[in-house]
Amino acid sequence: MDLNYTAEDLSFRDTVRAFLDANLPKDLQHKVLNHKRLSKEDFVRWHKIVAKQGWVGTGWPVEYGGTGWTAVQRHIWEEECARAGTPAILPFGVNMVAPVIMAYGNEAQKKHYLPRILNCDDWWCQGYSEPGSGSDLASLKTRAERQGDFYIVNGQKTWTTLGQHADMIFCLVRTDPNARKQEGISFLLIDMKTPGITVRPIIMLDEDHEVNEVFFDNVKVPVANLIGEENKGWTYAKYLLGHERTNIAAVGRAKRELQFLKRVANKQFKNGKPLLDDPLFAAKVASLEIEIMALEMTVLRVLSQEGAKRGPGPEASMLKVKGTEVQQWLTELMVEAVGPYAMPFDPTYLEGEHEHSVAGDDDAAPLAGYYFNYRKTSIYGGSNEIQKNIISQMILGL
Repeated sequence: MDLNYTAEDLSFRDTVRAFLDANLPKDLQHKVLNHKRLSKEDFVRWHKIVAKQGWVGTGWPVEYGGTGWTAVQRHIWEEECARAGTPAILPFGVNMVAPVIMAYGNEAQKKHYLPRILNCDDWWCQGYSEPGSGSDLASLKTRAERQGDFYIVNGQKTWTTLGQHADMIFCLVRTDPNARKQEGISFLLIDMKTPGITVRPIIMLDEDHEVNEVFFDNVKVPVANLIGEENKGWTYAKYLLGHERTNIAAVGRAKRELQFLKRVANKQFKNGKPLLDDPLFAAKVASLEIEIMALEMTVLRVLSQEGAKRGPGPEASMLKVKGTEVQQWLTELMVEAVGPYAMPFDPTYLEGEHEHSVAGDDDAAPLAGYYFNYRKTSIYGGSNEIQKNIISQMILGL
């Protein structure tokens, strides 16, 4: 692989930078770069700005409204967005359910849902995990019984990220309780406004409402909302998880946070010198930077395979493992760098209710919550232990 950008790539990067300089609202940029909390309106506003430019579907085929960008161009876009400090284009619609609809949905489903996903007319959430069915997802118990033109859905999903805002949820449901557990699952699209759906918040250690429990009590879902064939949902779920794991790597964000870590470390002193000059701490930062560089090269290889019309394979599991380890390592070193200044917790500052943290260090104020929040990354999208099993079986052949 040629690791140098071509003249065309550099020209594309200049175009992206010009767009971000002209269109990224300063208030959103400030929130992202300073680890403040984003509202639904913040995410939607940025999504619609990018949609107006036609750049939301970076990995979508052109016929569905995608950009037609190369793997390198997509990487440049993600890297420049992270560098500039844009809100994320949330993956649940664009990068998770949309590829499933394109690959396995019927024409009516593609025509209805894909334009709405591109324009953020629907906010999507994911209905996979259940109490007792996380890493062993195929053991899920939420039932969908067919009655004429409807499925009647009963059960519970948990850890549903931002489900409190969602218009739609894509769900794995059990449609054949007598089949082998992977073979009795179907993939349903469910309107969150349907009677019988209850969303209950789960408040995290950082006092943020990010995840939820979702309950289904005799929820009527049209059979027309079934993706593909009944009882073939496990195939579609694995396809979706490949896309999710590729995106979890978040190399651009890791590179931005590495610069933040260096800035924080340079403000802390040890033996009269900036912490970044301390040989032991500097060695830790250098090791992390090497890991981020290696991860970036691996991401480019996987994206190149996708560009050759291959969907994400087991290599996506490597990205998931290393990407989440890097993210956790970053937050650990941030907390180590600021020491006791990470302890004061100021949620009103994170919500933007006042300009500066009461503890007097705005950079340190979010770091304890940031650290605790990123403990989850090695679990969602399939725990890292499960990913290592996939790597050993499908890549190493063990």
